[in-house]
Order: sequence, then structure tokens, then C-alpha cells
Amino acid sequence: MEAKNKRILIVDDEEDLCEILQYNLGNAGYQTEVAHSAEEAIKRSLDNFDLLLLDVMMGPMSGFKFADKLRKELNINVPIIFLTAKDTENDILTGFSLGADDYLAKPFSINELTARVKAVLKRAKSDKAKAQATIRIGDIELDTARKRLIINDEKVELTKKEFEILILLLDNPGKVFSRLDLLAMVWGNDVIVTERTVDVNITRLRNKLGEYGRYLKNKTGYGYFFEL
Repeated sequence: MEAKNKRILIVDDEEDLCEILQYNLGNAGYQTEVAHSAEEAIKRSLDNFDLLLLDVMMGPMSGFKFADKLRKELNINVPIIFLTAKDTENDILTGFSLGADDYLAKPFSINELTARVKAVLKRAKSDKAKAQATIRIGDIELDTARKRLIINDEKVELTKKEFEILILLLDNPGKVFSRLDLLAMVWGNDVIVTERTVDVNITRLRNKLGEYGRYLKNKTGYGYFFEL
């Protein structure tokens, strides 16, 4: 199921609604977490989520202020669907001007919400694929469509897992991924492997990157990242 690995953060101060959303989205195959305020949500690793369901009328920080902070200060571009009773034209336009991907007025049906979630995630996946068909950093060129790594005009052979790790690191320069993050995002939950497997793959990847291997760094106690 495509929804299986999609993570959604529900940010709403209505606890009953959060329970309903979490239950139904869970049944649809999504992994969900809940924050009952923007202040609570902002403490999460927000760029690890695929979608935010964000209530507008919260306090002291409203959903609009939270979205504005995400986009302008934190530079986080996770898709956002606003959930709100404020459904005037000005409110809707404000939401979209802040980078919302959709806007759903309360009360809404679960079927409509699920359809909107699916549509936004599909659109985000398509946009990301188009933007990232080729990742270039310095003399490194990673062609994600052809599954090909080129360094200084020379082709470098990678295993599937090495390639997937490199995509993740190059696509998020400077971001630290723990061993557990890499296990979950590259190997998934269906394969039982140890954290040592990550270290082995990172070591091989460093060697294959040659002079660029030194930019694949380890932050002791935290994990791995790539930074020129």
C-alpha cells in the first residue's frame, strides 16, 4: 500500500477530533502522530513528516502563524492541509498564501479528508520526482531516474542500498540521519537488519565516493550526514 510509509502529523487542539483522525488515517495505512498545539508541534522533527494536518484556530500560536514560521524561518516545505472552521474567502486565500497545499473547512467527512490527503501526497511525490531527477553537488551527479552515480565524469557502481542512502543524504545536505532513521527509510520495517549494517554500507559508500568520501560525515552519538 502506498500509504504505508507516509507519516502525517495532526496539529489540532481538539483532542476528540485528533483521535478520530488518527484512527481513520491509521486504518487507511498512514503512520500518524498528534500535537495539540503549534508550540508542541514545533519541537518535532517536522521535515521527517510527509504531511501536516494543521488547525488554524489554536492559541497562543495560530495555525497561520505556525505555517508562516515553517516556511519563512525554518525553511520546512512539508505539504500542509489546513483544517478549520474559518472558511471565508480571505481565510482561504491567507492559507494558500502561506504555502498551504489544501484547505478543508470543518465539519468535513472522513472520506473527503482521506481523498484530499491522498491527492496532496501524490502531487507532492510527483513534484519532488520532477525536481530531483538529477541531484548535483560539486562534481557529484546522481541520476535518480537511471540509478547512476557520476563523479568527475566517471561512472561509479553502487548497490541498491548504497544508492538509496546516497539519495537521502545528498537530497538533505547537512541533515543528520540516525542509524535507526536510515534503517527505517532505506530498509523499511519488513527486513530485520542491525545498526551495524548501516555502518558497513556507509564505509563502502565512503570508499566509492573517493575524494568526496570525507564529506560523508558522522556526528558522534547522532548519526550520518553529507556536507561539502
